[in-house]
Amino acid sequence: MNAPKPHPMRGKSRVLLAALMGTAVEFYDFFIYGTAAALVFGPLFFPAASAAAQTLLAFASFGIAFLARPVGAVVFGHFGDRIGRKSTLVASLLTMGLSTFAIALLPTYAVAGWIAPALLCLMRFGQGFGLGGEWGGAALLTAEHAPAGWESRFVSVMQLGSPIGFFAANGVFLLLGALLSDAQFMAWGWRIPFIASAVLVAIGLYVRLRIEETPQFRAALEREDVVRVPFVEIVSRHGGHLVAGAAGVVATFAVFYIATSFALALAVAELGYDRQAILVVQMIANCFYIAGILMAGHLADRTGPARVLAGGAIATALVGLIFEAGMRSGSLLLLGATLCAAMLVLGFNNGPLGSWLASLFPVRSRYTGVSLAFNAGGILGGAVVPFVAQLLVVRGLSRTTGVLLLLAGLATLAGTAFARPARIRHTIEGTVH
Repeated sequence: MNAPKPHPMRGKSRVLLAALMGTAVEFYDFFIYGTAAALVFGPLFFPAASAAAQTLLAFASFGIAFLARPVGAVVFGHFGDRIGRKSTLVASLLTMGLSTFAIALLPTYAVAGWIAPALLCLMRFGQGFGLGGEWGGAALLTAEHAPAGWESRFVSVMQLGSPIGFFAANGVFLLLGALLSDAQFMAWGWRIPFIASAVLVAIGLYVRLRIEETPQFRAALEREDVVRVPFVEIVSRHGGHLVAGAAGVVATFAVFYIATSFALALAVAELGYDRQAILVVQMIANCFYIAGILMAGHLADRTGPARVLAGGAIATALVGLIFEAGMRSGSLLLLGATLCAAMLVLGFNNGPLGSWLASLFPVRSRYTGVSLAFNAGGILGGAVVPFVAQLLVVRGLSRTTGVLLLLAGLATLAGTAFARPARIRHTIEGTVH
């Protein structure tokens, strides 16, 4: 009598937890910065003639991390492809965590003048540099440990770190809003979420130090299939997939930040909604994000991640057509329904993204390729789109911001159409393209 086959998840819980924790810290850090940029960083760090201009400058500092992320992708990708995924992920998490914690200790403009925003931007650069190697490495940690046919579902578990980070960040700000007055929050309360990040980083480091290297990278080392300069190989031999991969990422970042940080700033500052009410609505919408990720991961293993991502891109374009009408309907219920729809669509963009990007590059330069594509797309979707959206608000053209989601969806659709990933076999022997 044949023994039953072990479940594919058996023995993988520590790996999934390590990837999940790191991604949760990553998104927690970015959410708290984005929320603080929308609510307090403008008046605290950037003197300007108008509140809208202050918020614009705060979102400009928000975008600095996206300029740093490709630099981090090259540096951490180099070591991730040369010495391994595990040790590189530990270094990226530590870099990210120290930069976030340091923000809690910064003086404001009233205390230090222009030194204050300069230090804020420097710490934001440090955040982005560390994050440049975080997401791609976590995606590979799960994809390269996954049994055949489970790649997207494994990566989707890692992607749940995003809504977990969102819940944690919004929960902290909701709690502070309930316990502190506006004056207390502006004076010192905003620092608490950044201090709390240190606890999450410590847990993430503990878990990551206890995992093993991925089977595929170990096999590459045994075959001595390690490239000297991964960046050169990616650009020279896989440049087309790098561009397509970056385009495929745009919708994820655009929906992510338009439906969270920008929507919060628009609803509170311009539309006059209560901050606490919008934070609660966003937490409800986050549940739809979780559902989208899980459904997308399951579908991607059945039909292929490219098809699911293309469907998410089309849905992003459709959400762009209704986004402004829903936000400006005058009804909190319709506003909430709009954000729920956007976050569900975000799940279908984000859920299959890691396994799709991993399929575009060979094992020996995959950390660099995935990280570069993800962060290059992040510049367009996560830095340019929110900044342009806020600029439109300053210029009195905020009713046109939904067009940005439409364009982002078309960009990702083009990326999935032009990329031709090989079918990947995740085995102990490695991956062939």
